[in-house]
Amino acid sequence: MVQIAVLGYGTVGSGVVEVFEKNQEVIAMRAGDTLNVKYILDLRDFPGDPHEAKLVHDVNVVMEDEEVAVVCETMGGVGAAYQFTKMALERGKSVCTSNKELVAAHGPELLEIAREHQCNYMFEASVGGGIPIIRSLNQSMTAEIVEQIDGILNGTTNYILTKMAKEGADFSEVLRKAQEKGYAERNPEADIDGHDARRKVAILASLMMGKTVDAERIYTEGIRKITSADISYAKAAGKLIKLMGISKRMGDQVLVMVAPFLVGPDDPLYMVDGVFNGICVRSNMLGDSMYYGKGAGKLPTASAVAADVIDCAKHLGENIMCFWTQEQAVIADLGNVEHQFFLRVKTGAKEAVEAVFPGGRFLVLPERTQDLGYFTGTLREKDFADRCELLGDVILGRIRVEI
Repeated sequence: MVQIAVLGYGTVGSGVVEVFEKNQEVIAMRAGDTLNVKYILDLRDFPGDPHEAKLVHDVNVVMEDEEVAVVCETMGGVGAAYQFTKMALERGKSVCTSNKELVAAHGPELLEIAREHQCNYMFEASVGGGIPIIRSLNQSMTAEIVEQIDGILNGTTNYILTKMAKEGADFSEVLRKAQEKGYAERNPEADIDGHDARRKVAILASLMMGKTVDAERIYTEGIRKITSADISYAKAAGKLIKLMGISKRMGDQVLVMVAPFLVGPDDPLYMVDGVFNGICVRSNMLGDSMYYGKGAGKLPTASAVAADVIDCAKHLGENIMCFWTQEQAVIADLGNVEHQFFLRVKTGAKEAVEAVFPGGRFLVLPERTQDLGYFTGTLREKDFADRCELLGDVILGRIRVEI
């Protein structure tokens, strides 16, 4: 029997316990042994909970029990979660986590500690919830050179943009409804300002390059500035607005960014609606592949954690190689990257816009008298920013166009 401890009995932690309880027989068959949750660590008490007898408040109970072979870290944050993860790995206990913030900040360090102590640090659930993207990159694509990973990586923002597109509602109104439904946190900053997607892009880009991509250095825009007017113009152009996380190999460097993009129906991510995530991978032999599913939620995320636990249970005493070193990857200068851009501008500024951005095309909506849409040609980010300064407050909105 393989004994497990779950650190944190919140949404994901309770889901992990539920997965092991409900799927006990099939898990045992696939792991080749019975897996049992021996401890649940949390500061809180849960009177009447069916697993109350397993609850402990002192992490040392878990760490000092030599029977515990695998620890599920579902606490979140980089404080106690980081400390407890190091403690477990240094004692030869494998750790499986859903904590994207910790993985992005300390992933290569924790992987190295796991290697030194012949155990594993696994984090499938940190990106895309239950979508098996980490395992695909680490195992199924080990013969490939991955060239690009693009994705819709945050279900909250995708839900908001989908509802805005379908209902024509304003951002603030849809955000409020998302909070009421539990799709958005009371403080939604990490989602709507792109921080959550940024951490996930950092993890994916690091695995693609085999080196560390610092999340704090990734250019990041959220969706706060997206308006119903922008949605209307996108729809008229036959496109949708999606918050995209992009990582692209550029020689020895990597382009990484998070920002809203106009996406057309030829892009497979166009059809990713609601709380779903979609991740497209381009590699030199396989070509294009896509991974789609629920990117968050109690049971999808818990299922990914449980799958990692099974993997660890099948490899007790040995380390599963993960190609991610502490060496810093060189991040490409975004200013030199070319994109096409969509501008929403004041109605009376047509001549000024054409003078600053020649060769583009206007998009006029009869029902909108206060603004015009304009698609620029392809130009460098730096040049685009410089020209926007010339127009000043003539510009009401700007969004990149996925080519």
